[in-house]
Amino acid sequence: MAGVVPLPTHGGVFLDDRGEERSLRVSWHPEVGHEGLVVLSIWRSDACVATFRLGADEVEGLIATLGEALHDQPGPGVRHDRAC
Repeated sequence: MAGVVPLPTHGGVFLDDRGEERSLRVSWHPEVGHEGLVVLSIWRSDACVATFRLGADEVEGLIATLGEALHDQPGPGVRHDRAC
């Protein structure tokens, strides 16, 4: 029997468009360290398969990178599928 896996208290859940119950969870842990910590975790169904810890001082760089990716998006109808 699988245990209950709580959703992030501070953060969000993003579903992968490939389905298969894949998701990215972003959780904020202000209690860790002086500045806090962000944890990005990859989930399949109710199992965490990978995590990445990001210091609060690095979050702005991640946001800038994501913003650049949005800016560089191809036009409507163009899709680039790349599986990792």
